Amino acid sequence: MRGRHLLALPAGLLAGFMLLLALRADAWGQSLVADLSSHLIAITTGFTGTDVVLFGAVDGEGDVAVVVQGPEGEVTVRHKDRVAGIWINTDEIAFARVPAFYTVALSAPLDGVVPPAVLQRHEIGLDYIRLAPTQKIDKAEKLAEYRAALIRNKQRMGLYTTEAGEVSFLGQRLFRTRIHFPANVPTGTYTASVFLIRDGDVVSAQTTPLLVSKIGFSANVTEFAQRQSVFYAVLSIMLAVTAGWLAGIIFRKS
Repeated sequence: MRGRHLLALPAGLLAGFMLLLALRADAWGQSLVADLSSHLIAITTGFTGTDVVLFGAVDGEGDVAVVVQGPEGEVTVRHKDRVAGIWINTDEIAFARVPAFYTVALSAPLDGVVPPAVLQRHEIGLDYIRLAPTQKIDKAEKLAEYRAALIRNKQRMGLYTTEAGEVSFLGQRLFRTRIHFPANVPTGTYTASVFLIRDGDVVSAQTTPLLVSKIGFSANVTEFAQRQSVFYAVLSIMLAVTAGWLAGIIFRKS
């Protein structure tokens, strides 16, 4: 079961929040306001993934795009070839500032409606994520091949969206979408960016932070492993040896 406690907002309460956002948009003269049902995803023992609701309001017609991504880091993509009957790494490309997680949701398809330059500027869609190599690559075909491989690997792990989610409108102004975070979602700081698009351009945008963090016993184990790496390694070996010894005694008696 996917941590539905983050979605435990009653329909009336969620509608109330959305109405308050709409009123705030009117009061402040904003074109777009949005928020999350939770700004913290707590990873505990037995975490199997969870959903977070993003909701908001706009001041008129337009399409809404939601991009959730983070945290960033360097990723190396390697190419393997068979040499003398053995598969070995023969080439690699490192990409800087790669989001560990990426998903997008749209109220309507944007291809052919919004110029690629606008989508690229705001990284709306997998084809427009800025994945810059750390070294100069002379062949564009080679860069495109490794870039596609990186995205495929992330999709295989469930960390990159395979297709855009849906942003649903409730009436003319209120909208909402549901963002799924898998069980293997990395910890760190994420951003949920919402874009209001009219006449092929972004007319308003808002970014909201989201934190994914371990808490409880799993967090204590992680912290101990990072701060006392030598002791953690020794303790792990001792536990493994003890478990093997106990298993040998049990099976010998049986």
